[in-house]
Amino acid sequence: MLGVDDFAFRRSRTYGTILVDVERSAPVDLLADRTSETLAAWLTAHPGAEIVCRDRDSGYSRAIKAAAPDATEVADRWHLLQNLSAAVEKTCHQHRACLHKYALDDVDAPTPAIAPPTTLLPLTPPLDNIPATPLMQRVSERYAEIHRLREATWTISAIARRFGLDRKTVRRYLSNDLDMLIASARDRRPRQIDPYRPYIQQRFTDGCTNATQIYREIREHGFRGNHQAVRLYVRSLRGGTAATEASRPIPSPRKITSWIMRPRDTLSDDEQAQLDEARIACPDIATACDLARVFTGLVRDRRGHLLAAWVREAETNGPDPVRGFAGFLRQDWDAVLAGMTLVYSSGVVEGHVNRLRRSSGRCTAGDHSGSCAPASCCDRDRCGRVVHAPAERSILREGTARVTCWGNAVDRQ
Repeated sequence: MLGVDDFAFRRSRTYGTILVDVERSAPVDLLADRTSETLAAWLTAHPGAEIVCRDRDSGYSRAIKAAAPDATEVADRWHLLQNLSAAVEKTCHQHRACLHKYALDDVDAPTPAIAPPTTLLPLTPPLDNIPATPLMQRVSERYAEIHRLREATWTISAIARRFGLDRKTVRRYLSNDLDMLIASARDRRPRQIDPYRPYIQQRFTDGCTNATQIYREIREHGFRGNHQAVRLYVRSLRGGTAATEASRPIPSPRKITSWIMRPRDTLSDDEQAQLDEARIACPDIATACDLARVFTGLVRDRRGHLLAAWVREAETNGPDPVRGFAGFLRQDWDAVLAGMTLVYSSGVVEGHVNRLRRSSGRCTAGDHSGSCAPASCCDRDRCGRVVHAPAERSILREGTARVTCWGNAVDRQ
């Protein structure tokens, strides 16, 4: 029983592959990269794997099919839920306008702590008419360049190396519209300021455009955020790029997704009420919520015999991102079905990846000697004393540029 996963020598830059004996919960080997050719060569040199637990990486799947065709592939259940969560969040992003419209039309909204202004600023203009900001320009240029390279038959890994990004970020640029990417980037603002934005708009409309003065005023009303958040929001008001205001704050797509993916009994009354309002505001979000909760139940209870019916329902009635997720399951059907039926998972592998992640930031050093031997590295224990690492601290082969240590403290060789 073999577990396969990737890990970062340097996040978003250099990756390797970890191989774990799932039965003994012991690492077997570390590979210098995460390509399918390297894994296939290792499997050919070490035959006998009967069950291979992996994530949804297609490169690992190709390697297993080529070098260990008789092995049973098991897709990790946590990664299945993560992929579904991404599809649900994309649905919420696409239908964010429905949430805004519902909030603006709702006359029964509760009264906020600070009275809303009598005159709000005009609604946010269309994207084409919004003055360009450095953030919008950066996202637009990166979007165009990534799509250009993809059309030139660059692989996702090559594009990620070109821009110094994670492969998941590159996939997000390739699978989402530019409008959604810009809206998502503009939505990343401090949440503490949300209840005070109507008041800031009113003061701005009255002629007070000094961010410091507005900051002092909302501090008296209970605002505990920093001055930078107020300054950035006032700047967006001056530039005409401030988001449309509703009668109350609109929950972000990520927050709605977290409510959908969590068990219903773990939500507070307020969170459940806001989720119900999102379902009422948009039928597609409601459908995505229902499908996501059914699928989550199938995964957690390992009821793989019902997967085919769920996929048919999602492809027939689900919103586009959920339909895409269902089609993605069909491409990896045997491994997904095994993951939702068998008891095996990649949990043990993820534990060892976390150990590497905790140590790699402290125990990584470049090779300054110019030799082909692994570079030495060092760290100190909590008392500041240099101590010896266990013999298991590295199982990287010679010729690599770095050493990642298994122990929490090591000394120089």
